[in-house]
Amino acid sequence: MFKTLVTMSLAAGIFTGAFGTALAEDKAPVKIGWAAWSDAEFVTKLAAKLIKDELGHEVQLIQTDVAPLYQGVARGDLDAMMMAWLPETHADYFAKVKDKVTTLGTVYDGAKLGWVVPKYVPEDAIASIEDLNKDDVKEKLKGRVEGIDPGAGLTRLSEQAVKDYALDGYKLQISSEAGMLTTVDRAIRKQEWFVATSWSPHWMFGKYELRYIDDPKGSLGNAEHVDIIARKDFPTDNPAVAAFLSRMKLPIGDLEAAMFNAQETSYEKAVEKYIADHPDQIKAWLAADEG
Repeated sequence: MFKTLVTMSLAAGIFTGAFGTALAEDKAPVKIGWAAWSDAEFVTKLAAKLIKDELGHEVQLIQTDVAPLYQGVARGDLDAMMMAWLPETHADYFAKVKDKVTTLGTVYDGAKLGWVVPKYVPEDAIASIEDLNKDDVKEKLKGRVEGIDPGAGLTRLSEQAVKDYALDGYKLQISSEAGMLTTVDRAIRKQEWFVATSWSPHWMFGKYELRYIDDPKGSLGNAEHVDIIARKDFPTDNPAVAAFLSRMKLPIGDLEAAMFNAQETSYEKAVEKYIADHPDQIKAWLAADEG
């Protein structure tokens, strides 16, 4: 499932004993897993560039689905992942591995899950999820809730919301982030009504005029924090990188702006711009631990 690790040549046979083993472990690529979500892609690629350029470690980025990410870190196939949505969204995944991983820190606070509609949909028509049961609203929405990946925590919670609000006649469209965004873009260009699963931070709020609808039953959870988790021995095996990741924290507003920039340019250019625009923040992340 995971890409084959490319072994670095360390002049095998020259170094022997404990020193040689420690050196080999220290110089092995740092393996960071991520799922194809725009927030995870930005923070992961930002971390990777700083680890390589500033800390001198090669980084291998491994993209897969959410469940294999947790399993990979727990087994030691991955060193870390930077997208553990807690305490609710990824609660099931985390519960299965919590004794086999270590939490390095929180990369951003104030994350939110919810359902969104375009702002041109009147609030007196759709103010909350409960309003989706109105006959005229159901007809306008064609009985669809636009969803994302089948393994996403947001999908699991949205399936529960359909039950909690007794949304008979609705189908949660299981797709992907890219598929959901394509549907949203097409609907907005035609000024059609839609309801879609979404989350903050996300660049879509910079591109489109959207609003969350209320969730009075709390089916989709409350504010979340997004943590960096690592395999148990990673802080011992690679203390410099682990310490850097533990200090890495982005204000959610800065992250959304960077994500939107990534969509307008590229993730690589957005990462470079973020580093150039936030020198003091980057310096604090990279600061060596004081003895």
